[in-house]
Amino acid sequence: MVKPNNTDNKISKNLQQDVVKIAGKTIFINPFLYWRRFDENTNRWLREPGQMPEEQIQTNRKRFYPEVDWLDLSQDQKRIKDATIEMFLKTLELISTFHPQLNSGQLLEIERKMAITKKIPFEKWVKKSFLKKAREENNEKRKFQRDRFIRSWQEWLSLENTQQSFLPIILMVFISAFIGWSAGISQNSCNPYFEQNLDQSF
Repeated sequence: MVKPNNTDNKISKNLQQDVVKIAGKTIFINPFLYWRRFDENTNRWLREPGQMPEEQIQTNRKRFYPEVDWLDLSQDQKRIKDATIEMFLKTLELISTFHPQLNSGQLLEIERKMAITKKIPFEKWVKKSFLKKAREENNEKRKFQRDRFIRSWQEWLSLENTQQSFLPIILMVFISAFIGWSAGISQNSCNPYFEQNLDQSF
C-alpha cells in the first residue's frame, strides 16, 4: 500500500512543477506537454538544439543564469547551458503562441517559475540530446566509411586489369587444389590400412 502512495505523490509533485495557474487557467511550463498540438516542423524545432541564433542565446545568458561566471566555464559547459537557454526561449515562445491572452507580467511570472523548477530538467534533457546526436553522427560516420570501403573494393574488382590478374590466380589455386587432392588419393591408395578397410567394406 505504501508504493502506490509514493508513486502518486511523485507524479503529483512532477505535475505541480510542470504547471502554473494564472487567472484560473493552467499553463504548462513543460514544452513537451504541448506535443499533441505540434506539427512535425515545430517538434523538430523544439527537440533539436541549434535552431536559434547564437547572438540571441548569448544576450539571454544573464537572464537565465545570473549566478554563473561564463569565463570560468569550459566549452562543453557553455554548450550545455546555451542549449538550455534555447530551451527556455523556445518554451516561452510556445507558451505565448498557445496562450496569447497572457500579458508581460504573467509571462514574467511563468519565466521565474521555469528558472526555478525547469533548469536542472532542461540541462539533463540537453545532455541526453547531445549524447544521442553524437551516437547518431558516429553511426553515420561508420556507415559512410563501411560503404566507401565496399565501394572502393567493388571499383577495384571491376577494373579490367584486376580481372585479368585474377584469372591466373584462380587457375593456380585450382591446379594446386587438384594436385593436393590427387596426391592425397595416391597416398591413401598406397596405404595398406586404407586397402584393408576397402576389403572389409566389400
